[in-house]
This record gives sequence, C-alpha cells and structure tokens, in this order.
Amino acid sequence: MSFILIVGAGRVGSSVARSMLAAGHDVSILDDDPLSHERLDAGMDTTWEDAGGRFTVGHALEIDALREAGIEDADVFIASTDGDNTNLTVAQIAARQFEVPKVIARVMDPARAEWYATQGMQTICPTRFAIEMFEQELQGV
Repeated sequence: MSFILIVGAGRVGSSVARSMLAAGHDVSILDDDPLSHERLDAGMDTTWEDAGGRFTVGHALEIDALREAGIEDADVFIASTDGDNTNLTVAQIAARQFEVPKVIARVMDPARAEWYATQGMQTICPTRFAIEMFEQELQGV
C-alpha cells in the first residue's frame, strides 16, 4: 500500500484518485478549487473523506499547500492539473526538493513531454496517445 498525492482533481486526477483509494492505497488530493471536491464524491456510496481520502484546498506551487497535502510522506506524486507548466514545475519540486520516489507528470505538449522524459522525468502525454490512436485507426485508408 502506497501513499499517493495527486495534484489536480479534474476528470483525470479524481478518477485516478478514486481508483487508487478503492485499490487500498492512501490518497490525498490537492486542488485550488474547493468545488472540485464534488468530483471525488461522485459515484461513491460515502464521502471522499469517509472512504479514507484526503482533500486539501491550495495551489500546487505553494510549498505549504504541498506539505499540508502530505508531500513529505508521499510514495507517489502525480501532477495532473490542466497546465503543463504547473505540472512540470511541481513534479520537479516533488522529485528534487521532497525526494518523492515515484513522480509522474501529465504533459499535453508531445514535444515537451518527450524532452522532459529524456531528462529523466516520467511523463504521460494524452495528446501523444490520441495521435497514435488516430494514426492506427487511419491505417489502410
């Protein structure tokens, strides 16, 4: 069982958070929008907190907010906000300053995702996956 800190409670972050909590992990979410908490409760029989999850309102680039969300205890850090710059910056903070063992950043720009991956950062690029899926579907057309 791992302690997972996810920054960004949008569609991706909240879905991954619910899945990891259901799998038995300790999960904390940090988001600057208090209303994003509703995504965590959606489809659950109980509230996010009653199920064991943590939710912190704060900005990912604020060290105090990261600490409040539990970054110092995190085994895994996922940056899944809607901004590449935020995700890349906060992922580097998690890896370098807090030495989180596993750090993953969502990066929409395929060129940036590839460059940061060559620098040792684990990135996930939904845009790259979409391009590959379209290309696969269009083979033989």
